[in-house]
Amino acid sequence: MPVALARAHLLYGEWLRRQGREPDARGQLSAAHDMFVEIGAEAFAERTRRELAECGVSVSPPATQRTVELTEQESRIARRARDGRSNAEIGAELFLSARTVEWHLRKVFTELGISSRRELRTVLP
Repeated sequence: MPVALARAHLLYGEWLRRQGREPDARGQLSAAHDMFVEIGAEAFAERTRRELAECGVSVSPPATQRTVELTEQESRIARRARDGRSNAEIGAELFLSARTVEWHLRKVFTELGISSRRELRTVLP
């Protein structure tokens, strides 16, 4: 039953969007998207994501679907930062400048969706 209800929201939202009633469509499409993500219907969730994008709403994929691949250098730096080393210490170990280490850490933070070294402990094994 949940799939049928979510599909009904999706179809109605698509129809509303095509009729130019985007504010109404957003509500239906958002409800459908939430339902599809909850039940794991990835193809329908992606279809709903595209429809929401047409309405001007951006929906990022669920965290479980995001894959983050750090380069080997980024992984080495992130692990050392997680263990409490400073940029200067990391740079000395890897023969890099502290500024290069800082640049790599900014990239790592962006890719992992975090904002501090403390959060590295929770996202890196």
